[in-house]
Formats: sequence, C-alpha cells, structure tokens
Amino acid sequence: MLGLCRTSSTVASAGLRRHAISAQRLFNATAKKADGAASGGGGGASLGSKIVSFPKENPFAFQLMVATGKTAAADIMVQIVVEKKKLSEIDWKRNFIFVAFGFGYLGGFQYWIMVNKYRQWFPTMDRFAKLPFAEKIKDTAGILDAMKMVAFDVFVHLPFMYFPSYYVCKEFVTSDSWNLMDWAKDGTSKYANNAKEDLTAMIKLWGPSDCVQFVLPVHIRMPFRHLVSFFWTAYVSFTRGGSEPEPQSEEEMVAQVERIKRRISAGEQPE
Repeated sequence: MLGLCRTSSTVASAGLRRHAISAQRLFNATAKKADGAASGGGGGASLGSKIVSFPKENPFAFQLMVATGKTAAADIMVQIVVEKKKLSEIDWKRNFIFVAFGFGYLGGFQYWIMVNKYRQWFPTMDRFAKLPFAEKIKDTAGILDAMKMVAFDVFVHLPFMYFPSYYVCKEFVTSDSWNLMDWAKDGTSKYANNAKEDLTAMIKLWGPSDCVQFVLPVHIRMPFRHLVSFFWTAYVSFTRGGSEPEPQSEEEMVAQVERIKRRISAGEQPE
C-alpha cells in the first residue's frame, strides 16, 4: 500500500513538472512574441522618424527628387488640364525637356549656386537662417545679405543663367542638329525674342518669393523654391514648352505679303 502511494506521488510530481515546463515554455513564447511586436513597433517609429528627418539630413538628394518630379508633373498637368490632351496624346519629348532641366539645372546647378556658393559669398547665411524671426529682424548684417541674395537671383541668376540654360536645353531635346553651337545659337535667339515677356513674369513671381525663401532655414529653402517653381514651370510649359515655328526668311515673308495683296485685290479676305 505504501509503495502504491509512493508510485502515485511520483506520477503526480512528474505530471506537475510537465505542466510547469509547458507553462514556462508558453510564457517564454508569449514574451518572445510580445518583444517581437514591440521591436516591430519601434522599427516602424524609427522608419517614420527617418522619413521625417531625411530632408534635413540629406538636403541635396531630397530637393533633387523634388525638382525632377515636380518639373515633369507640372508639364503633364498643363498638357492634360490646360491643353485638354488625353494621356495617350501627351508630348513625352516635350516632357523630357522638363525632366532633364529639372534634374540637371534646377536640382543640380541651382543647388550649387544657392547653397554652396551663397554660403561662400554671403557669410551670414547659415547663422541668419537659424535665428528666430524676432531675432532676424534685428540682424542688420543678415538682412543685408538676404537682400543681396534676392538681387543676385533676380538680376543675375535668372536672366543670365536660368533662361539661357532652359532655351539651350530645349534646343538639345527638340533640334534635329547635334551641334552644340546650333543649340546655343538657336536657344539664345529664341530667348532674345521672348526676353521682355519672360523677364517681366519672372520678376513678378520670383521677387516676392525670394524675399520669403532667403529667410527660411537652409534645408527648407530649396524645397520651398521647388514648390513655387511648380507654378512657374506650369507657366513656362504653357508658354514655351512646345516647339516654336521657325522664323520666316525674307523671301518667304515677301511671298506671303504678295499672296495677301492678291487676295485683297480679288476681293477676298486675307487669311
């Protein structure tokens, strides 16, 4: 009888140990899953913080993506919304002008001018950009440098760098010639014909916009410029995006005048 009790006690103890081990394993597995979920949540938060901090930590790469994407998008918007084209009718060759110009000039060269070179030419730029607005309005040296940045952009950069580069880039994409001198000659000639209208529109938009841009923190300046440039690019796309007719030769103009005279003499309305 005593042996039977001992056997029963041993079996019961073994059973309890098995249950205890199973319970411990279940607890460990549950804890591991909880740790994994917490780790996953932390990873998500980390990813979110990386996305938010990306523009500040990688200002050049971020604004390069913005410059390229918004320039292409602005031209597509104009072709679809303003010019009423279907998606199948979009002029992709024309759109490539804006992709190439947005990437190479707006995202590359313009960043080099307005961040790298401005930092050398206007030594108060970084310090002034970090100040609260209340302190900015007291910083005479910073305000003077900001005014110089605006003046350089409106009176030097845009008329003598931006517009010539755009027109030459346009010739590179649309011209049948592979001669760099032809692109430069034809591009600058078309710019000269449109200069009065282009420069008037440029001053109206970029003068006020620059006054805001050059008091912002440095890492926000170029994305802000690209945001404003979306509407500017839409204007340029609408007015200058398509291929322009070649100017008539003197002989063609004389012939056209003669045709109009003959139609008038015959009592017809000129075209």
